[in-house]
Amino acid sequence: MTVNAHSRHRLALGAALLVSSVLAGPALAAGPELVSGPAADPQCYVPWTDKTKFFKFPAKTGPFRVALANGYIANTWRIQMIKTAKAYAAQPEVKAKLKEFKVVSTGEDVAAQISAINNFIDSGYDAIVVNAQNPKAFAPVIKRARAAGVVLVAFDNTLDTEDAINVNVDQKGLGVLWGKWLASHLPNGGKILEVRGVAGTSVDTDRHNGIHETLDATGKKWDVVEVVGKWDDPTAQKATADAIAVHKKFDGITSQGGDTGIVQAMIDAKHPWVPIGAETENGFRTFCGKYSAEGLKCSSAGTGPAQVAVAIKTAIDALEGKVVPQSVKLPLAIVEDPNFKDGDNYYSNQSPNFFVGNAFPTCGINFTAQEIMGQSEQNQ
Repeated sequence: MTVNAHSRHRLALGAALLVSSVLAGPALAAGPELVSGPAADPQCYVPWTDKTKFFKFPAKTGPFRVALANGYIANTWRIQMIKTAKAYAAQPEVKAKLKEFKVVSTGEDVAAQISAINNFIDSGYDAIVVNAQNPKAFAPVIKRARAAGVVLVAFDNTLDTEDAINVNVDQKGLGVLWGKWLASHLPNGGKILEVRGVAGTSVDTDRHNGIHETLDATGKKWDVVEVVGKWDDPTAQKATADAIAVHKKFDGITSQGGDTGIVQAMIDAKHPWVPIGAETENGFRTFCGKYSAEGLKCSSAGTGPAQVAVAIKTAIDALEGKVVPQSVKLPLAIVEDPNFKDGDNYYSNQSPNFFVGNAFPTCGINFTAQEIMGQSEQNQ
């Protein structure tokens, strides 16, 4: 190679590097700007703590392409969540802001969910909403989304990061609430059946930790038997029936979901009524109202599948350049004995496979049962 040729080669290489740097610059700067609060919608977007950061993404012009990357699907809560997402996206004021709304459920395979998110990034989606199968496994895809200027919003099972938006209720606080309910009704301690959710998810871990830390703090003697119900009625019913067959009697029960099945297992086994701290299924609350006078004392509290609608709302607002917290804290829906009222906080004439308390009025989000159940849980 001659000196002139070598010089030309160096100049060409330098120019290529310069172009590459220029092209990379905006992508790396595409993440949100950190700003001071409050949020654009402070009633809806309550920051998790007084130290929560506030994001302001570069405003884009709609309509937007938004995707929901769900993992596990095989239980009532997840099915209702998918239907709620579609119902929200179909509301006229939301639909007007969406060029496309895509839904994919990938099962319990974490790698498959990450691959789906990568595909959405590569396909040029503006925002991705995710119910994460594992809170710690998404670091590379979070980095890719940020570099590509894609708004990533996790809800329910959130992500261990401050580089994406998290929308959730206090899942550990929910476990604390159930633990306190049991402790208040069992002042001398006792044998507890704990029906857990889907292993490895942040929701299952946080609720479990809240229950155990609360019971341990009482100083009483607790014998906790753990089974896996996967937040699913048939699975939880079988797990409860098997546990009763082995252990004969429990003094209290706490469950993360599948609670209608749990009470049915008690009825089938003729197990005496005991205090239960559990979720918000319509069937469970119907049992709680029906059998309260006979001794079934319930605390029914939970997250509501409608939090997916808050996550979609957050994603759209972020795309429009509105200020949102990095971590949004939503209220719990709580009813406790003796306040179960048919037609108010449960509906005995409707399907038991429906989560009540499925609204977030502070965000302007509410749904009728017909609006949700008219949707499909299938991918679209």
